[in-house]
Amino acid sequence: MKRRIIMSMLTGATLLMSTLLGAAPARSADVPAEFGTDWHDPVTAAPPVDKPSGKSCEVTVAEAQFRDFTPYRGTYTPPEGCGDRWSKVVLRLDGKVRGRQFDRLGHLHVGGVEIFRTSTPEPSPDGIEWSVEKDVTRYSDTFRGSQDVEMLIGNVVDDTYTGVIDVKVTLTFYAGKPAATPDRVLTLTDGATLTTPRNSERVVAEVYATGSGGGCEEYWYLTVPDEAPYSCHADDGPYREVQVRVDGQLAGIATPFPTVWTGGWSNPFLWYVIPGPRAFDIKPIEYDLTPFAGILNDGRPHRVEVSVVGVPEGQSGWSTPVNVLVWQDAGRAVVPGKLLRSGAGDLTNSTAYTPGTEHRLDTEGGHRLTVAGYLDTSHGRVTTTVTRTLAHASTHRWTDGESVDGLDATWTDDERITVDGRGRAVTTRAQRTYTMNGTTTLGADDRLRSALTLGDRADAVTTRNGRRTSWSRLDDTYTGDATYTVGVPRDQRHAVGTTSERYRLLGPDGCHDRRLTTVQGVLTEDRSDC
Repeated sequence: MKRRIIMSMLTGATLLMSTLLGAAPARSADVPAEFGTDWHDPVTAAPPVDKPSGKSCEVTVAEAQFRDFTPYRGTYTPPEGCGDRWSKVVLRLDGKVRGRQFDRLGHLHVGGVEIFRTSTPEPSPDGIEWSVEKDVTRYSDTFRGSQDVEMLIGNVVDDTYTGVIDVKVTLTFYAGKPAATPDRVLTLTDGATLTTPRNSERVVAEVYATGSGGGCEEYWYLTVPDEAPYSCHADDGPYREVQVRVDGQLAGIATPFPTVWTGGWSNPFLWYVIPGPRAFDIKPIEYDLTPFAGILNDGRPHRVEVSVVGVPEGQSGWSTPVNVLVWQDAGRAVVPGKLLRSGAGDLTNSTAYTPGTEHRLDTEGGHRLTVAGYLDTSHGRVTTTVTRTLAHASTHRWTDGESVDGLDATWTDDERITVDGRGRAVTTRAQRTYTMNGTTTLGADDRLRSALTLGDRADAVTTRNGRRTSWSRLDDTYTGDATYTVGVPRDQRHAVGTTSERYRLLGPDGCHDRRLTTVQGVLTEDRSDC
């Protein structure tokens, strides 16, 4: 991310970053007047992964210290004593780092399958520790055999940036009634070629799409057209869309999540304790490609390609690794079918630049796609229809020199999947909304202030023949306000900041509602309301 204010630092699952066991929120008298050389370990209000009772087996997948861009390579061996069908598989990363370091991106591959993508917190001089947990049961097919392991958290250690990132990753396997998981987990060969089993009856692609790497695409939502005087340009402005094509035909569209890494918005003091939503557990975008299964089931390789709309030609910064999850029809060796429809509306993307003492860019964009196909399975003809509708609206305001730089943006990604067969229709609808509202200001006294609110919201409901069978509602909101002096040594920044997160997850089985607040890096509130 190139910013004139200050160069910012780089950078379905459930996330837990553990706080110290038994650590109570501090009293107001214990809160320092400004940030010191240490602060609370990273923590989030998200719920922990629910773990079954009973027997479990743990396997260490990776244990390494990352000092450069050399990947860790090892071998995974399945656990002994818990069988080869599990009720749940939970990944846990434990990390620690001290000194000075940027936030860094990382990934973990097992058998070529990307099972985890993450970023790291920025350390205190005295050091921090953090943990992340993720439910990775869906990758059980990969875990049943010995596999090569590759993990990388690219890092630079020198006289200035001294933090060595020390991590250990384990998988814990829980015995019991096996979970319903994909029969196969595939990766693309030669970067874009996929050959599925000929009896595939459900095909879902996962794309771990991240704009990152320290360039302007790390902050794609702030880019402006060339005619506007700003430090990050893109020909068509900030609209981004992640597309999947099968043999050149548009098969899926999605809005990328506007992840803010822990050096984001020119102000690491916003993120030292509470990260922005998804920053440590990057969720893949899912695309239901079942309407194309009739094409994919012919036994031949097919091209599956991912692209990001809006990225300037030749611009780097996006990573889009792909996994493909396949469910097979046990009653048929070959499942024939046909693509019935693939209809996309016009992609809209308009920007209006208004010059002035305060420059302004208004952006609106959107797209709609419907795909449908049938399969003649062992249990009859099943038709799958997927409709996805994307929309984006934002207002970006900034002054000359970007001493004031603000954004108010909303993204929506609505998806409806209907599976119709055997006299019943099951419809799942997910309505996702992402929001970002914030301003960074650099005063004449070189005091930089960033105030920011981020939202990650989703409503999901499943109906069978019109009757609701399940539902959930997510509302994860982060708010931060931090100020420090730029251009001075770390011990002269006199930083202050308040950050908070409220994570609410509601469903028929109960609710999770937790609030966290920190002041100057000290945890002052940790409250659960249900």
